[in-house]
Amino acid sequence: MTQNNNAQPQAHPADHNPWNEDEGVDLLELGSHLLNKWKLLVSVPLLVGTLTLGGTYLIKPTFTAQTIFLPPQQQQSSAASALASLGALAGLAGGAGSLKTPGDQYVSLMQSANVEDRIIDRFKLMALYEAKFRFEARKELEQNVRISLGKKDGLITVEADAKDPQLAADMANQYVAELRRLTSELALTEAQQRRAFFETELKNTKTKLAEAQQALQSGGFNAGAIKAEPKAAAENYAQLKAQLTAAEVRLQALRRTRTDTAPEVQQQASLVAALHGQLVKLTTKTDDSPSADYVSRYREYKYQEALFELFSKQYEIARLDESRDGGSIQVIDVATPPELKSKPRRAITAGIAWLLALTATSIFFIVNHRKRPT
Repeated sequence: MTQNNNAQPQAHPADHNPWNEDEGVDLLELGSHLLNKWKLLVSVPLLVGTLTLGGTYLIKPTFTAQTIFLPPQQQQSSAASALASLGALAGLAGGAGSLKTPGDQYVSLMQSANVEDRIIDRFKLMALYEAKFRFEARKELEQNVRISLGKKDGLITVEADAKDPQLAADMANQYVAELRRLTSELALTEAQQRRAFFETELKNTKTKLAEAQQALQSGGFNAGAIKAEPKAAAENYAQLKAQLTAAEVRLQALRRTRTDTAPEVQQQASLVAALHGQLVKLTTKTDDSPSADYVSRYREYKYQEALFELFSKQYEIARLDESRDGGSIQVIDVATPPELKSKPRRAITAGIAWLLALTATSIFFIVNHRKRPT
């Protein structure tokens, strides 16, 4: 049997793999191929862009309303010098502390469920958003409302999206109204915290002062009590005990934020111990008096009277500071119904669709050409 020397070996498919790395890419050939397909490269993306542009007209436009306002500002109060003159009582307002970033806190308040639920109920967003559950309505609301704080100017901007221009403006303005409501209900600023603190202490001291007065009156007057002349000693005792009470309150406030080894805590603890020692000495001198019961009642009455006077002054100062503090929200730009839509952006959307279609069509032709056997 003779062999056919002219028989050619069969080519393996891998020998003609268009993706073989050794063959490289002929850019001129690809460019020539794409040029031959220029009609499709033009018509397909143009058709996709046109259809996309037409589809945007089927989408109901969205309007965006914006309001800008200046949030309440933290200010140094006029009570600082007055508190410093009271010695140990100067630490009472320190426990309240000042807000480091009040603007961020006001943004968080407007993003709270408290505010969102009131917005949802006021504008009936459950039905508008076709939400079955309230958390779904909150999520939709958060997507349609953007609240931001300017890092440089400290202004808060509220942007609200809605299909109805009037609804968008009303929603943006309502966020400001809800923030006003919360700031009036919550003690946020330093002056508000001081006012709330002294208001509570003033009420408690007023009750205790009335009880001490009744106890003093029920004790009556006798010869021994008159000879004891407790007024001067009782007033000194009352002032000293008031300072001790204030120092103890300050020490408790410091221990909430600092350790016992902190210099401020140790210094305040030393002050409390010193005042307590003086009070013990003053008490020991008068406990053996024949009119000790009357003196004790008189001292308690003067102590509560001194506290009531101190708290009354600080309460009035706090109220004055609160009235002139940055507690009022100053609206710079009130949200008005927008005249132009914000979405959809038809030209940009159609341009993106055209670019994607052009890219996809070019890739399709390139891949199809590379797979074609040579």
